[in-house]
Amino acid sequence: MVMKASLQLKMGQQLTMTPQLQQAIRLLQLSTLDLQQEIQEALDSNPMLEVTEDDNSSKAEADQNSQKSEENTDNSKANEEPSNSQKEDSKADQHDSEIEEWSDSIPTDLPVDTAWDDIYPTAGPAGGVPDEDSPDYDSRNSSDETLADKLTWQLNLVPLSERDKYIATVIIDSINADGYLSTPLEEIYESLYNAEDEDPVELDEIEAVLKTVQHFEPVGVGARDLPECLLIQLRQLPAETPWLPQARLVISHYLNLLGNRDYAQLMRRSRLKEDELKAVLTLIQSLNPRPAEHLKVSDTEYVVPDVVVKKVNGRWRVELNPEIAPKIRVNSGYASLIKRADSSTDNTFMKDQLQEAKWFIKSLQSRNETLLKVASKIVVHQQGFLDYGDEAMKPLILHDIAQAVEMHESTISRVTTQKYMHTPRGIFELKYFFSSHVSTSSGGECSSTAIRAIIKKLVAAENAKKPLSDSKIATVLEEQGINVARRTIAKYREAMSIPPSNERKRLV
Repeated sequence: MVMKASLQLKMGQQLTMTPQLQQAIRLLQLSTLDLQQEIQEALDSNPMLEVTEDDNSSKAEADQNSQKSEENTDNSKANEEPSNSQKEDSKADQHDSEIEEWSDSIPTDLPVDTAWDDIYPTAGPAGGVPDEDSPDYDSRNSSDETLADKLTWQLNLVPLSERDKYIATVIIDSINADGYLSTPLEEIYESLYNAEDEDPVELDEIEAVLKTVQHFEPVGVGARDLPECLLIQLRQLPAETPWLPQARLVISHYLNLLGNRDYAQLMRRSRLKEDELKAVLTLIQSLNPRPAEHLKVSDTEYVVPDVVVKKVNGRWRVELNPEIAPKIRVNSGYASLIKRADSSTDNTFMKDQLQEAKWFIKSLQSRNETLLKVASKIVVHQQGFLDYGDEAMKPLILHDIAQAVEMHESTISRVTTQKYMHTPRGIFELKYFFSSHVSTSSGGECSSTAIRAIIKKLVAAENAKKPLSDSKIATVLEEQGINVARRTIAKYREAMSIPPSNERKRLV
């Protein structure tokens, strides 16, 4: 069989993404921090791009400087110029007076308990003491001391042998961030025991050193479980503390009943009356179940909003945050060096860089326009939330906004991911305004966000002795015209980290 070559002409449609479109889509889905990094990389790699300076501030500064120079010129003209001898005499007198004033301000002798900084304060903002309102006051006065550092410092103050200090160091390394001993003593003993030693470590030694560590600050550190942690804190209270023996009894034997809020069984077994149990619970609640929680080192993460919403003359206005990215433009100096008919390597490189700079600026403008358009439609749809709060949130899905701005849902998803809106009610991610809906008895729809807000409000106002069950909350919502199943209430409640009714029950 012989294959015969031939030419055929076919027509078809094919969708291709140009490099400009790919760049625009990539910039659209970047967060604020990623966008700032992307712009900086473009400024570093493309000589045709430059940051736009604020012409108004520089102009005002120039006017101010010119005005000062004019005032100085007028003053110099108004006063007669003194002679050279008069100038030298006045400078000498001024120098002598300055020396006398400086000598008078120096004390003849410093007190024994006085530090140099007490007499001559270190210069802070404006040459004075650091201001608490200054931006870097917290960073200069913050402490990054960890729990291990605090315990090790206290260990060095205790008169222990080198052997016991080594055991204590191993114990401190086994204490977690909440202050509990996360490694059983048996495992610590196995790691320290060496049969070849003349005097191997015994388990009793480890327990004795643990008791020493449990006397360190914060109170309750080094406990192996919750009852031991609370009992350590009780032991350090004065002996005359009211209801101290009863609190030890409840924690030692009936802590599980207390955790289950089974107050009837707890009163029967502990033989305490209701008023007495209330006083005991008040004492127990004053203890800290996580003694080292306040020593956890965590870096604060700040969110920079992309859009700002504010009410002006009774109408909500949406604006882009001008601080999220620097304003860039094409460098006119380099652009003027390009010659139209020149095909040299340098000229071609500059042409390519100019084209890429124009594409990048156009992609940024497209990103800002799309973000502003989507945020404006969200604000129009969720005006009730801005005016009245979460309970007035309306159901909203990506398709609604995509249809309003005539874009694809995938584009809306990119725009609303990791983009934040600053409102009078706080800073929210754009995706926060999207939620599913539940039908109402009147034929309308209610947002799941609004239902969560209602559940939270009902739980906050409930009777602590008789908390609302999920079925009762569903009945209350049904009376308001919102048809929600009990399992849906339970799902929303768990999503908000609200415990069930039996765990929310309080005696006091």
